[in-house]
Amino acid sequence: MIQDIAPHRYRNEYNPKPPEKDSIMLCYDGHQVLLEKKGEEIRFPTFAELEKENDGIYENYTYLFEIDGKCFYLGEHIRYAQLSTFQMEHTEAFRQAKPLYLAFAGITGFQLYNWYRSRKFCGVCGRPMVHDKKERMMRCEYCGQMEFPKICPAVIIGVTDGNRLLMSKYAGRDYKKYALIAGFAEIGETIEETVQREVMEEVGLKVKNLRYYKSQPWSFSDTLLFGFFAELDGSAEITLDEEELALAEWFEREEIPVTEKHISLTNEMILAFKEGKA
Repeated sequence: MIQDIAPHRYRNEYNPKPPEKDSIMLCYDGHQVLLEKKGEEIRFPTFAELEKENDGIYENYTYLFEIDGKCFYLGEHIRYAQLSTFQMEHTEAFRQAKPLYLAFAGITGFQLYNWYRSRKFCGVCGRPMVHDKKERMMRCEYCGQMEFPKICPAVIIGVTDGNRLLMSKYAGRDYKKYALIAGFAEIGETIEETVQREVMEEVGLKVKNLRYYKSQPWSFSDTLLFGFFAELDGSAEITLDEEELALAEWFEREEIPVTEKHISLTNEMILAFKEGKA
């Protein structure tokens, strides 16, 4: 999965140390990100490459995280005309980009970029927010409102019926490949209740014997995913929520049409069932 970057080591402690010349700048504009791309290989610009066109970048910075001791920062209004090999690319490029640790850095930085740009002003009194010096938090100096990074809990559910797995395709999305039932947790419910509710809402099925598989941070949608397998409880007749899903169908284990490893928890769960590991 995209976060499995070993032997590289990701450290997310908030440690806003000053950047060095070889520190990495992540620059976003909406869903666009500045990078050098050769095939699937990507590279982000360093402070040394950007300093000639950007006065004060060593004084005005937003620290993000570090990987293997190298620090990553968020850039705003960065000029890069002299970097002829760099250009803005859609963040969807991180789904296929190599090396994996830079793809992970790029999409994780994108999640923090979205949070920072949506927390410039206090949601209580409307005044400007400031960066806290001790932790990753935006704080209103006037009313004391505190804002921490947004993480949305959600579930991925592999619904099984003996040797069969329920697979689906989303409705109205660019992503057209097979997936599993999924959905966000609502206020006041447990993650286990989310599993049962989402399966009932999307395909009209009851499930039992929930089995936790593993989790995944999914920065494409600010989400922390919890993967579960759950056994069908009763009728296997599908009642499709056509606003959420284009289709849902049962596949025998050996007929599952997914063969390649991918960066997502969904894909790993599908392959685990297909290979008899779950």
